[in-house]
Amino acid sequence: MSEHSIRDETERGNEPATTDTPPTHRPGDSGDDIAQTDHSGHEEMFRRRFWISLALSIPVIVFSEFIQDIFNYTAPVFPGSEWITPILSVVVFAYGGVPFLSMARTELENREPGMMMLISLAITVAFVYSLASLVLPGTTPFFWELVTLIDIMLLGHWMEMRSVRQASGALDELAKLMPDTAERVTEGGDTEEVPIDELTEDDVVLVRPGASVPADGEVIEGESSVDESMITGESRPVDKDPGSEVVAGTVNQDGSLRVRVTTTGEETTLAGIMRLVDEAQQSKSRTQLLADQAAGWLFYVALGVAALTLVGWVIATGFDIMVLERVVTVLVIACPHALGLAVPLVVAINTSTAAQNGMLIRDRIAMEESRNLDTVMFDKTGTLTKGEQGVVGVETAEDWDEARAFGVAAAVEGDSEHMIARAIRNAADERDVDRPQVSEFENLRGLGVRATVDGTTVHLGGPNLLRKFDIERSESITSFAEEAGANAQTVIYLVREETDVVAAFALADVIREESHQTIRALHDMDIEVAMITGDSEDVAAAVSEELDIDQYFAEVLPEEKDQMVTQLQEEGKLVAMVGDGVNDAPALTRADVGIAIGSGTDVAIESGDIILVENNPLDVMRLVRLSKASYRKMQENLVWATGYNVFALPLAAGVLAPIGILLSPAVGAVFMSLSTIIVAINARRLRGVDLS
Repeated sequence: MSEHSIRDETERGNEPATTDTPPTHRPGDSGDDIAQTDHSGHEEMFRRRFWISLALSIPVIVFSEFIQDIFNYTAPVFPGSEWITPILSVVVFAYGGVPFLSMARTELENREPGMMMLISLAITVAFVYSLASLVLPGTTPFFWELVTLIDIMLLGHWMEMRSVRQASGALDELAKLMPDTAERVTEGGDTEEVPIDELTEDDVVLVRPGASVPADGEVIEGESSVDESMITGESRPVDKDPGSEVVAGTVNQDGSLRVRVTTTGEETTLAGIMRLVDEAQQSKSRTQLLADQAAGWLFYVALGVAALTLVGWVIATGFDIMVLERVVTVLVIACPHALGLAVPLVVAINTSTAAQNGMLIRDRIAMEESRNLDTVMFDKTGTLTKGEQGVVGVETAEDWDEARAFGVAAAVEGDSEHMIARAIRNAADERDVDRPQVSEFENLRGLGVRATVDGTTVHLGGPNLLRKFDIERSESITSFAEEAGANAQTVIYLVREETDVVAAFALADVIREESHQTIRALHDMDIEVAMITGDSEDVAAAVSEELDIDQYFAEVLPEEKDQMVTQLQEEGKLVAMVGDGVNDAPALTRADVGIAIGSGTDVAIESGDIILVENNPLDVMRLVRLSKASYRKMQENLVWATGYNVFALPLAAGVLAPIGILLSPAVGAVFMSLSTIIVAINARRLRGVDLS
């Protein structure tokens, strides 16, 4: 079964097929109309058919004369026992072999012979010949070879389908960001709850604290902060006041806003992101499995060798049953069990090994492509950084120390859920400082907060607070603030009695410790590193310099992130995108390899080909190493599996018959089993690969 057909169908979210569906017709790549089969339900189908076929195959094997001779036993004999093998083999062929026949028809219509046509050729020839052997004297049936071949192929494809299953839930996750209803303001000033699809331009809606903005619009009344991280990637809430623009799907924080709707429905920013995700999913390239390519070559080789065998033996001995048996042996042996398991076994072990190392593989093709990456693009917020504000510096007045400053600041911010308040409290907790009792707490919109500590009025806020009270900073605090500003850090001031700045805190999105190791490791592997962010140029430059990143893109909108990936791809680079936000979803799906941070939003995870569960960017390096090792094992297995044919097919055709060496179907079956065992052992060696 070709990988492209699996992937094309699963990415479009087709309903699972409960039975084997006939090929459907839809436009293919490059403008060609290509028949495709719905593969989305194949995992369950292959699993069910494998277990049932295996149960039916056991009696076939037990009653096989060849197996009895090998293990020197005699199967029970009773009236009708001679029909157990042929009857159950017919059932296994009809039930277990039908999926391969159905998908072989698709390959035939596509004129792309592959694994399905090779399997179907082998099982059909073995089935027809075995039935004929019941009435033709001097022939040997292939019933036990037939059922074991079907069982192995069902197992291999079940494992394959389980590995490549990909639920295309990205668009659903994006849609969940939008509220179902909105509070529309009536002409009388009251509000009414209406479905968002009833909103029109110039409607005014009320957005309460904690509610999602229902449509793109402009604030006409109220002040608040809005969490836009899922759209812009900016970790800090964005202050909004009359005249500010808001985006559908973003979350209002601590104040009510009245918003005039400017864009609805398909024209909103979020809808545009959804379109980009959909387009990027549709634009994935069609990639064939190595095993499928090998099977396509073997299909023609098998037919060619079978034809030469027939002609050669007819010329040498004339046509008889023995000649027919030679031809059948060639066609059956042309489909070794090992070839069907060469890739699926590696994929299954690859998937489990990746999971044990904190990586979930949702798309095998992306996993295979990771070995060739030459550029990795990281989103900054939540990926290279923690996506949350942290205190990165502090400066105090001469009569204050850090412990006292952190204690007072944390006490004043004790009940606030604002991101800056959490950062200060966390920093105070890390330093294990005591917090004094506070009273008369008050939130000052746009300025900060105020409280009374030990009878003294204390303010905590940004530069607006200093301007409001016309407060001068000391030379040391001024120098500290200027240096923090140069590094694109936010500065918060602790003010006593509206006159003295007693401390200043520098806050920034904290860089992960693992990010430094990640960049160095990728550089050691000759992989370039890029960073993309919706943050300012100053922030991007500071982070890029600290991490020694090759290039960065700052102040990038969601659609521009997608374009940046495309730009790098047009330069001939194989690009991986690493991100965690909704704004990263289009770029994740557009990239050759989309890597989602596990703690990120659901839509980013659904858009990613590979999920880093442990939230560790260093796993990107492990991913590349595992991809290289897995591909190497696939190549080794395919060389062995196809090499088996190089050895077995000529012997089955009888090239050494003049010197008395002729490969019988039974001995060929033994070689098949040996080849399968070797492939399985080699695949298991992947578990020992060093990913450190």
